[in-house]
Amino acid sequence: MAEGPKKERLARRKARKRALDVLFEADLRDLPPGQVLLTYLDRIAKPHPDHLEYSKTLIDGVAKHLDRIDELIASYAEGWTIDRMPTVDRNLARIAVYELLFEPDVDDPVAITEAVELAKEMSTDDSPRFLNGLLDRIAAFATR
Repeated sequence: MAEGPKKERLARRKARKRALDVLFEADLRDLPPGQVLLTYLDRIAKPHPDHLEYSKTLIDGVAKHLDRIDELIASYAEGWTIDRMPTVDRNLARIAVYELLFEPDVDDPVAITEAVELAKEMSTDDSPRFLNGLLDRIAAFATR
C-alpha cells in the first residue's frame, strides 16, 4: 500500500524533470514551450511514459500563465531580477509557482520541496536555499 504513493511521488518528480528540460530549452532558445514540447516528444522513446501527461500539464500551464508567474517571481526574488537568475532556477521556480497557484492537488510544501530537491541535483550550491526562500514567500502570498 505504501508503494503507490511512493511510485506516484517518483513519477511526479520525473514529470517535473521532463518539464524542466523542455522549459529550459525553450527559455535558452527563446522558443514557445509548446513548440519545444512537440520536438521533445518526437525525440524520446515510444511508447511515452505515463508521467509525461503531468509534464505536459506543467509545460502548458507555465506557458499559459507565464506573465503572472514571472511577475510573482520578480516581485518576491529579493535582490534578483528574473533575467539574472540561473536558467535552471528560473524554470524550477516557474514550475513550482504554477503548482502553488494552479494545481490544487499538489500541497504547497510538496511543490517547494520538489523544486529544492531538483535544484540540489541540477543547479548551484546556493540555488536550493534561494528557491526555498522565494517559493516560501510566494506560497505565503498565495494563501492569503
